[in-house]
Order: sequence, then structure tokens, then C-alpha cells
Amino acid sequence: MRDKADYARKGIARGRSVVVLQYVDGILFVAPNPSRALHKISEIYDRIGFAAVGRYNEFEELRLGGIRYADINGYTYDRSDVTGRGLANLYASNLGRIFTESIKSLEVEVVVAEVGETKDGDAIYRLTFDGSVFDEHGFAAMGGQADAVSTRLKERYRESMSLADALEVALTALTEPGGERPPVAQLEVAVLDRNREHRKFLRLTGARLERLLAQTTTPPPAATPPPAAKPSSEDTPPPTGPEGDVDDGSAPL
Repeated sequence: MRDKADYARKGIARGRSVVVLQYVDGILFVAPNPSRALHKISEIYDRIGFAAVGRYNEFEELRLGGIRYADINGYTYDRSDVTGRGLANLYASNLGRIFTESIKSLEVEVVVAEVGETKDGDAIYRLTFDGSVFDEHGFAAMGGQADAVSTRLKERYRESMSLADALEVALTALTEPGGERPPVAQLEVAVLDRNREHRKFLRLTGARLERLLAQTTTPPPAATPPPAAKPSSEDTPPPTGPEGDVDDGSAPL
């Protein structure tokens, strides 16, 4: 069991970190991702989002299973009966069973997030490879150097941030001190916006993401330096002639 756990942890740590955090109007997902086809962040149902790190083929199976579960329960009963807690319990059961019964555990870590009608109704559940569930408050980080990213998040996160401020906090946490932030083309960003009708999930790409990043990276105006003190006549040295040859206008330009 210990060998399987160490193997899974090492595999997850090789990936790039993903950050999920609350802002005033919902929940923000941010992940460095150079691939345009393989998504780490996805929609599960009307109010539920999914983020994962680790082996793509393994967490993609979990994502598809969650979508089937949500569709069947929403159709059989009611759409409001599909909840993030129910989906997290499903994933925890499957991950725990695979970890204990299979020779190899899944090299994945997952976040299931649900946006509520108000901030108090938001929920972020982080699930590890062995089926453990953590009910996170405010933010969650997983994959890569997750401990260091969580520390930087804890230092900068505050409640009721705007979307631009939350994105700035997420990017700062994902960037090593002194390092460069990933370019826009290598960022995967999405939100669960409680103000949207019906489906709350929205990807932020292209010009929309660039405008949002411009709000986070605009430098503050430089302070105007105080005027230099005018030297007194006693401190002013006597004028001297120019050094070198005197230009008489005959030199080429």
C-alpha cells in the first residue's frame, strides 16, 4: 500500500499545478496547460465544474463517468438533485476501491466545485488518489509543487475578490518567485459564474482572457520624483570648455 501511494504521489507531482479559488461571483479555475486539445478543466453539469492533474487518460475516464452519473440522475429525478457532494462521494468510492483492489493506483488528483446561489452555497471538494475527500474553503491547489502553491495562495487570498484580482492571486501562486508567468496561449482558465443563466460554466479564452489579464498586469503609475534643489552660486563650479577637439562644423554626420 505504501509503495502504491508513493508511486501515485510521484506521478501527480510531475504534473503542473492547478488552482481553484472563490471570487465574489463564483469559482475560478486556473491551470498552465500548453495543450489545446487535452483539458484539465471541464464542465460536469449545470453548476458543477471539474479540474484534475495527473495522467490524462485516467482522469478523463473519471470525468466521463461523472457526466454519465449527472445526466442519469438529472433525467431520472430532477436537475437540482445533482450536487457536487454526490459527485465527490462517487469519485471517492471509485478511487478508494481502485487503490485497495488494483495492483496500480490511479495517478490523479481531482477537484469537484459547485457554485451556489450565494457565496455561502459554494463548495470545493478535493479528492486524492486513495479516495480521501477534503472540503476546502476559499481555495485549493493540487499537482506539481502543491504545498508551495498553497502557501502562496494562503498569503494572498482574501474573500470577495473581483475576478481580475482572483486571477492575479492564482497566477502569482502558480509562478515560482522570480520566474516568468506562462503566456496566454498556455493558460487554461474557466469560471463557474453564479450570475449566468442555467449553465454556470464558462471558459475564458482569446481576447476576453487577454483583457482580464491586462487588468491584472497594468503597472501602477510611477511616482513623480521631487524637484532637485537648485544649487547655490557658491556650490556652482566655474564653467569649463568642452573636452577634446572643438566641432567647427566640418565633420561628417
